Parts: sequence; structure tokens; C-alpha cells
Amino acid sequence: MDIQAADKTLRNLGTFNLLLGKNGSGKSTILRNLDNALTGKGKVVYLAPERGGTLYYDGYVETLRQKDDFGNRSERRQNQVMDFRQASVSEFKKLEILVLRHIERDAETRANNAITFDTEIQKLNRLLDRVELRRSADAAFTIFLKGTEQAPSHQDLSSGESEVISLGIEVLSFAYACRSDQYSATDNWLLLDEPDSHLHPDLQRRFTELLVSAFEGIAARAIIATHSTSIVSSLIDQPNARVAHVACEDANIELREVSDSLKAILPVFGAHPLSQVFNQSPPLIVEGEDDERIWQTVVRSSQGRVRLFPCVARTIENMTEYETTANDVMSSIYDNAKCFSLRDRDDRPYEIEDLGQVTRCRLNCRNAENLLVSDCVLASLETNWDALQAKIERWINSNEGHVRYDNMVAFRDGGWDRKFHQLKEIRLLLVDLAGSNKPWEVIVGRAIASLSEDSPANEHSLKDYLGEKLVREVLGLV
Repeated sequence: MDIQAADKTLRNLGTFNLLLGKNGSGKSTILRNLDNALTGKGKVVYLAPERGGTLYYDGYVETLRQKDDFGNRSERRQNQVMDFRQASVSEFKKLEILVLRHIERDAETRANNAITFDTEIQKLNRLLDRVELRRSADAAFTIFLKGTEQAPSHQDLSSGESEVISLGIEVLSFAYACRSDQYSATDNWLLLDEPDSHLHPDLQRRFTELLVSAFEGIAARAIIATHSTSIVSSLIDQPNARVAHVACEDANIELREVSDSLKAILPVFGAHPLSQVFNQSPPLIVEGEDDERIWQTVVRSSQGRVRLFPCVARTIENMTEYETTANDVMSSIYDNAKCFSLRDRDDRPYEIEDLGQVTRCRLNCRNAENLLVSDCVLASLETNWDALQAKIERWINSNEGHVRYDNMVAFRDGGWDRKFHQLKEIRLLLVDLAGSNKPWEVIVGRAIASLSEDSPANEHSLKDYLGEKLVREVLGLV
């Protein structure tokens, strides 16, 4: 679908349309022009970027809204709306009427006694950690500290709490208006200008989840102007999402389906680090690029079962710095964020304490290269340790002048300690002798990705070499 907004044409619109661009690129102007152009063609709601006010019921604001819909729409097209939150409280009362009318009109909904207006209030409360809304006879709703009878003053709410409550009310009211007889057969438009303002990444995620849920089963499209990669990342998996990069000189703005490359590159631009959005793919801090390639292979080969974002610290000396930084960020900004780190065991004890919210693991073998000669990895190459050991003996007998001869002899003379011997220098030879031409990191990564609850955990199994903590915490296996 294409639409015209003054001198701009938006092409190939989907359900969730994301406009990305620098300050001054014209995103807000496009939305305001759309609000004007689409008036009278369905339910159209524009939410300005700077939404001021205080979250309390103001009868004067409600009276103005009822008397002058055009004036209200004109005010909302400004960058700053000073009484937006008071208007949202008034909108809550309208939402209640819309919900009750929908229940009355829709036989299937009416037959489900579990669906009431309180069901919608709970959707709003799921956005919040510290406070909750409860219906009030004289003021639309009252806000309480969760699980208590303490009602803080509206001035005591954080800007983020007030913001997400207001936005949630506006979205639900829009969605229920779209279900009404007046709008159910039309194209309806929700124009969101920087919904991420005042919201930390976790609240942005929760808000977008509410938005997606509210749009189920209605004839509506959302056009969202944002700088937030958290907002983008929360929506790009939706089947009808579109993204456009806006520049002020562009007359035609092409909205494109989300590509795999966009999904892959978003973390580089800040969509990832430690946001709840990416708790589905939490960071895994690893020592080196070999480890990164192993775990990238795990993620690719697991068909979505293992979701991690490998982050290379590059040296063991940097690991603690990375872990400390991650913990500082998580504990001060994000709620219940996850992060893992993985170290080689080398000559250290296996046990390692977590660092705050960072779950720290060590391999239960010397290095990642030792995973290559675990029973499970060898089995994936259709061989076993006895067969590989015999091939190594034959290689030693016929390759005395080889540059890695002494390393291979040291492996044998050290008692074939495949779990703790330093194999870094002979790893490529071991792959060749095992009969594979694939990179060793890919071999190991695919074997890890194939692990299941039923995979063996005996001595020299891959689970044994990975270690019980990593298998449990990172891979989610027993």
C-alpha cells in the first residue's frame, strides 16, 4: 500500500512501519502531514514526541476534549503537548466504555466470563514493575504501589512510569475504537512519534509487546518514527513489519521488508547490549575469535534452540573487565538482564563464582581445542578415540621431520591426555586425521548445537568437556 503525505510518498506499507532517520530528517513532519491527510479516512491517532503533563484526572481537559475534537487534534500535532498525560487519563474513561461496548456486542467475548475491563487494566499493569493501576469511581483509576494499599502522589511517579501508562492507554483505546462498528471496516492509523522517549529499553520492549498484542485482529497500521534500536528490534520479527531510512531530501520513502542482514547488524548499532529485548539472545563473553566462531556456529546450527550473542574479549586479561562492565550496566539500567561468560580452564580449578548478574563458566577441559577429541565430536565425524589414536601413532612413525612432530609426540608421551593436554598446535592435524576438511570450530559448534537432554554425560563426552554449569545455564540442558 502507498500513501501520500504532502510532498512525500510512502510506498509498500505493512502493518508495523518503522521510520529511521537522524534528527531533522523530517520523520515528525511526515507523521503530522499523514495525520492531516488521513483525517476522515478511518480512525487516525497521532502521538507527539514530547508528551508532557501529569498523570491525574483533570475535568477541564476532558471538557475541552469533548467540545473541540479538531482543536485537540491540532494540539497533538505539535512537538510538545503539555497536558498529554491528563488527556490520557481522560482517554482511560473512554477506553472503559469502548471495552464494555465491545464485550456487549461480541457474542464470543461476552460468553467468556474471564474477559472484563479489568483484563485490559492487567495489560497496562504488565508494563510496570513498581506500581499498578486500579479502577476508581471518581478519578478513572488510582495508582498503588504493587501489592500494597499505598497510593503515591502522581508527582511521585517516574517519567517512564507516567509515559508508558499514557502510551498504553492510548494504544488500547485506539485498538478498541478500531473494533467498533464505525471503524471496523476501514483502514485505521496509529502514528507514533518517538514512543521510546523517557522509556528505558525494557519498557520499550514491553510497550511494543502491548502494541503487537493490541493490533491482533484489527484493520490498522502503525507508522513509528524512532531512533531506538530496541523498538526496531522488538518489531522486526513481525511478519508484516517494514523499515525505511528517511532523509529530508527524499520524496519517495520505500518501506522494505526486514532482511536477515538488518537483523544481524542491529546489535552493532546498540540494539543488543544487555537489553531485555535480547534476553532471548543474551551476550556470551568469550576469550578469543576461535571461541566466537564456535558459538556463532552453535547459534546458527541449533535452529533457534540456542540463542546467544558471542562477544569477544580477545584476551583472558580482558575477561574480568568485560564481565565487570556488563554487570555494572545491567545492575544500574536493566531489569533481570542475562549475560554469560566462558573461559578456558587451562591450569585453573573448574569452579568459578558468578560476578553479580554475569553467570561465569569455565570449560571442564583445558581449551576449546580439546572439545574436538571428545567422544561426541569424534562420533559426529564417524570415528572414535581408538581409531584416531591409531592414526596418530602411524602419523608419528612416518613424519619425523614435520614441524608439528614434537607436539604430536608430546601428546602421546604425555599419556594421551586428550582432556587436558595443550592441543592448540596440532588441532588441524587432528581434524585431518579424523577425516574431515571442515574448520575445527564448525565441527565443534555443530556438535554442541546437536546436544540434547538424552546426549551422554559420561567421562570424555562433550557434556563432560563443556562442564555441567555451561551445559545447564547456557545450553539449558540437564
